Amino acid sequence: MQEKSSSVTRALLVCGVISGPLFIVAILFQAVINPGFDLRSDLISLLSIGPYGYLQIANFALCGVLNILFALGVWRLLHGGPAGTFAPIFIGLHGILLIVVAAFVTDPSSGFPIGSVAPATPTTHGMIHAGGALWVFLTCAIALTILVRYFIARRESGWAGYCGASTILMLLIFFSSFITKNVAPVLDVSLTIGWMGISVVALQLLRSRGAARIAPSAAACAA
Repeated sequence: MQEKSSSVTRALLVCGVISGPLFIVAILFQAVINPGFDLRSDLISLLSIGPYGYLQIANFALCGVLNILFALGVWRLLHGGPAGTFAPIFIGLHGILLIVVAAFVTDPSSGFPIGSVAPATPTTHGMIHAGGALWVFLTCAIALTILVRYFIARRESGWAGYCGASTILMLLIFFSSFITKNVAPVLDVSLTIGWMGISVVALQLLRSRGAARIAPSAAACAA
């Protein structure tokens, strides 16, 4: 029974490992196949209303589901210890908000999709998307900040530093987009740091969990 529970936790952590890279690869693929779309000037949310909009909607939603599943894995692994409550909560919120921005697509802008006209005032679904996107970034950053405490408690200063540096860089770049003329590439960099930060931490949790299982087995063999 314990082995089965352990396998479930491992599978949930793997969801976190693949969430970031899968999302980014899907973006790059769509940037190639969507006529008129340019990562250097267009927000990735616009892909949701392009010719293959269903792909980006699915990408947002899938990344959200993977993060919710990862949050469950973090809860199972860390609950009762440092960061064991709030880290999975904010990772889960990050996932839920990704599903929200999938359901409520953005408005046309910057001439994309080709031939579209931006509305004179933002639509309701466009405003929900924008507000949700803001909190998608913030919940990711908060989760990484909370995980600093977990790694400090384990005396893994390198990983604590990684989470802290990722948070600071992500937020500095994100908020700098508010005063930048060309917003899209700035947000893309911030997104990459945050999304990959979650996935890299997930991989480390998976590795440390595997090491923790091997240690007692080795001790038993030695005995």
